[in-house]
Amino acid sequence: MVKARYNGRRIDAFDFPPGTILAGKYAVVAPLGAGWESEVYQIRELSTGIMRAGKLFYPQRNVRGNTARFHAKKLHKLRHCPILIQYLTSETVPFDGVSITLQVSELIEGEPLTEFLQRQPGKRIAAFQGLHLLHALAGGVECIHNAGEYHGDLHAGNVIVQRHGISFDLKLLDLFQWGRARKENLHDDVCDLVRLFYDAIGGARHYARQPREIKAICCGLKRSLILSKFRTAAELKRYLENLQWT
Repeated sequence: MVKARYNGRRIDAFDFPPGTILAGKYAVVAPLGAGWESEVYQIRELSTGIMRAGKLFYPQRNVRGNTARFHAKKLHKLRHCPILIQYLTSETVPFDGVSITLQVSELIEGEPLTEFLQRQPGKRIAAFQGLHLLHALAGGVECIHNAGEYHGDLHAGNVIVQRHGISFDLKLLDLFQWGRARKENLHDDVCDLVRLFYDAIGGARHYARQPREIKAICCGLKRSLILSKFRTAAELKRYLENLQWT
């Protein structure tokens, strides 16, 4: 895919204060984060009082609206995948003489997996709880794969923990890809899922003492071994559902 050149004004921060009105429909409540292509805010829909998330794209990262349009279409296509954020609408917002795209979606409440793990004893979760985390992740990614897509950027900072207990209620952020999924993209997602699990239960420091059932999943993080057992997220999920724990 050839990206269009941007010859306009570069904007690297919006820094909207609380109370700022966007598109005449939303009031900024608080910043939620910023990345390479955008800033995200908690916003309140003026007509209903409902809280939403508003993603504002830096113009140099959204030439002719291509990036925002891609995200909107991708999320709409994957709207039946519960693990992903639900896209709602897009608006145009003026900012210092530049037209900025505001993408509105559901507001996700929870905390990044990175922060969740930091609060756990030893900054990790037990192996059995980790299996529940991995099962929830594999099921969510299976839905994405079944739609002919992939995530492409699975790491603990992109996993939001909404609820946990006997199971996990999760959301995934920031699909990072442009083309239709190829086999290697699906394989990357599977290996990233196993790596997330490995890290969540303590990583290299605790791996030697993990039960053999855990090592049979992690495969020492050797890509060829992982993919010889789990070619897709669906296969990984089925393996977990039939796991014999001794």
